[in-house]
Formats: sequence, structure tokens, C-alpha cells
Amino acid sequence: MTREFLKMHGLGNDFVVIDARSTPYRPAAAEVRAISDRKTGVGCDQFIVLEPSRLPGAAGFMRIHNADGTESGACGNASRCIGWLLMEEAGSDRASFETAAGLLHASRADNGRITVDMGPPRLDWAAIPLAGPTDTLRVEAVEHGGFAAPVAVNMGNPHAVFFVDDAEAVPLAEVGPALEHHPAFPERANIEFAQVLSPTSIRMRVWERGAGITQACGTGSCATLVAAARRGLTGRKADIILDGGTLTIEWTDDDRVLMTGPVAVAFSGRLSPELVAE
Repeated sequence: MTREFLKMHGLGNDFVVIDARSTPYRPAAAEVRAISDRKTGVGCDQFIVLEPSRLPGAAGFMRIHNADGTESGACGNASRCIGWLLMEEAGSDRASFETAAGLLHASRADNGRITVDMGPPRLDWAAIPLAGPTDTLRVEAVEHGGFAAPVAVNMGNPHAVFFVDDAEAVPLAEVGPALEHHPAFPERANIEFAQVLSPTSIRMRVWERGAGITQACGTGSCATLVAAARRGLTGRKADIILDGGTLTIEWTDDDRVLMTGPVAVAFSGRLSPELVAE
């Protein structure tokens, strides 16, 4: 068999998307790695399979595979892409869909952008999760390469946000892998380096768990805004400036994190039989 796919991206954070709502598809980790390979496959940061929903009112279940074959509970940029696809399909301005982290709600915003309600941030150490009881506002046990004491936030997946004077100067490829696998994070972590430019603007670079350096990270942007607001460095709404562009994040007074940004379809295609194990 072969499979039709869409190649989509949100600010350069790119995805292979397969609709498996009518014909089931559960790729093995080796398949995901082969398809995600940028030299011999299609190439992507995350591999997304849209499955039938298990919840009433949801148009589908978004299963997220990292490029290394592992699964993730959340992906903000992919959520905007899936939200857009489902709204286009239904001819609607709103769509709800299920993820491993819970039910998400997408809506159309200005200038063709999409907003996704990513739900409340999880701030307790056990919800991140961390290896033991810790103040998540300053995880003192985490230090590597001169970077220390990040803010820990879970946005459906674990994040560690380090505030720095110059995000561009961070040797991301060197420190990212060690911090992702730091023993304080039993399920590993996404690693963000954030430079506060103003009360409403943050420059952020990211090392994603299971994917490495990416152009943008939606959940990482949400975690960064929450971390900055908790530290009193910004208000509860700011633009997060990423390598691939800008997301607007708002942490509402009723404890919801809203992420707004663009989506794009790069191309469509059909997977080679050699890449599909069915």
C-alpha cells in the first residue's frame, strides 16, 4: 500500500500529515524515522496521523510522532495545522479535536492565522514531570554548560525554559541534547532559551525533544510566555519571536493558554511503498 500525505508547516516547524480516519494506519517507529528522514524520506520534524476521535464533538484524534519515532502528547504548530484542515473540511470557523494531552479547540483569527486553545499550563513538579519535589519556578538541580535553574512547564509535554541575555549566542546544538536528557527530566524535556526584549516581546530558540533544533515550537512558545509571566518578566500576553517567525501567546485570566499564528501547506504526495510497512 501507499499513503497520501500533506506536507505542512507552522513557521518552518514542518510535518507530514496522514489522514487515517477512514483507513487505519499505525506506523512503527522505524517507519516514522524513515519517512521523517530529510535525505531519504519526505522529511519533517513531526509525523502526524489523524485518527478517528474517541470523544463526541471532536473531528479527529491527532497522534504525534517525533522524527526519532517516539510519540509526543502535544505539538502546538501541528495543532494549528490540523485545526485549519478540519475547519476547511467542515467549512467552519471552529474545530475541536483530540490529542493525547486532551481536547483542543481551534478557531480562525486575523490575517489567515489560526488560534488554538492549548488548555491550562501544568506547573506542579509531578505534572512536568520532574524526578522529585522541586520548585518549578527555579529547578535548581538542572545545570549544564553555564545554563542553570530553568522554569519548568508542562503544555501537554515537558518544557524547561532558560532565560538568557542573548538567545543568539546560545550553542543550542551543543547544550540542547544534554539538557533534554538531564536526569531531572524522567521523560526528557523540550529546551527553550528565551531573551526578554520587552514586556510584550520575547526572542526564543528551541531544542525539541525527539526532533532537535526546529524553526519554531508552539508548545515551547506557550511554555516560554507562562515562564516569563511567572517570573514577572512580561505580562500575560506577548509575541514570541522564533527562528521561523512570530507566534502570539496569551495566558488568560481563566488559566487558558491561547496560541495564534500562521499555517501553510507546502505540497501533497503519496508515500513510496518502500516507506510504508503495511
